[in-house]
Amino acid sequence: MSASFAPQCTEKKKSYDNCFNEWYNEKFLKGVATVNECEDTWREYEECVQSALAEKGIKKMLDQAEKEAPFKKNGVLTGSEEVSFTKDSKN
Repeated sequence: MSASFAPQCTEKKKSYDNCFNEWYNEKFLKGVATVNECEDTWREYEECVQSALAEKGIKKMLDQAEKEAPFKKNGVLTGSEEVSFTKDSKN
């Protein structure tokens, strides 16, 4: 297991990783449970990461990139949007 990109979130990441690995190996793979029992632990880690992204000024950039992204639904272009990867492209 690796550390979180934000040191203040590393313990929450480790807690989630441990929870998920135990659930996956001991329950999911054995067919005992299909619902991830670690959602609360994930949310705690996710909140920490989101906070760290905001503190570092990264969240604003990610939010802007998401607005500008041509891929809307599961990587599939929607509507009349086109993406051109040519040298002269402005996309």
